[in-house]
Amino acid sequence: MIKVMSFNIRYGLADDGENHWNHRKCLALARIQAFGPDLLGLQECRDDTQADFIRANLPDYHFFGTHREGPWDTALEMAPLLFRRAAFTLLDSGCFWLSETPEIPGSISWGSAYPRTASWAKLAYRDTGAKLTYVNTHFDYEPAAIDGDAQCLRHWLDQQGSHSPVIVTGDFNTGKDSKAYRLLTGEGALIDTFRQVHPPEENEATFHAFGRPEEMAPIDWILVSDHFRVLNAQIDRSHVGNLFPSDHYPVMAVLEWKA
Repeated sequence: MIKVMSFNIRYGLADDGENHWNHRKCLALARIQAFGPDLLGLQECRDDTQADFIRANLPDYHFFGTHREGPWDTALEMAPLLFRRAAFTLLDSGCFWLSETPEIPGSISWGSAYPRTASWAKLAYRDTGAKLTYVNTHFDYEPAAIDGDAQCLRHWLDQQGSHSPVIVTGDFNTGKDSKAYRLLTGEGALIDTFRQVHPPEENEATFHAFGRPEEMAPIDWILVSDHFRVLNAQIDRSHVGNLFPSDHYPVMAVLEWKA
């Protein structure tokens, strides 16, 4: 059994008033610890005191993230992946940029507002030795860039081969009626874990802008290859009054390997 979580924790420098990172960081950490994921994908995690807090309070996890770079104050943001050392052994890891030149750090294409990355790790499951590739990403929000990011990621995944078990987490900045969603889930590519368990008409919103119903959108997904069976999938909508762990709800899935 593999427990997976994707969680956009909202960058720590944002002027969010009562929902500033300093007020909600312990609540965000508590939601991670409550689920206890084996694989954890974070988005908007800055490599400053924000990442330091995550590393210090999740000592049982290996943390791998790469600055997305660029000339702006967002250069320190990462889309890091974490895995529980007791569950997995690291075989290899790396990062590529969602652009027409993915090997060039900080590269931008398709009118993207910022450089965007995908972090990946090849892991061996300690219980059985079975291998998988885990990818965590954060797409841009410009429409053309979202499609380009999806094409770039799909191309990279296709290069890994259909024989390779894959788990992808991310903030994709687009809904499930989009071209990007179809690119990643069409033709038997990847399976949307939430929709494997819940009907499409159920509430799938994950972005909520700190509790604003008019802003809600289903943009955070956990996608897996057909090597896995989805046992459960949920959206954690926990909050304490007007204090939220983030402006996104974390999404979670429980998987098992198919025979």
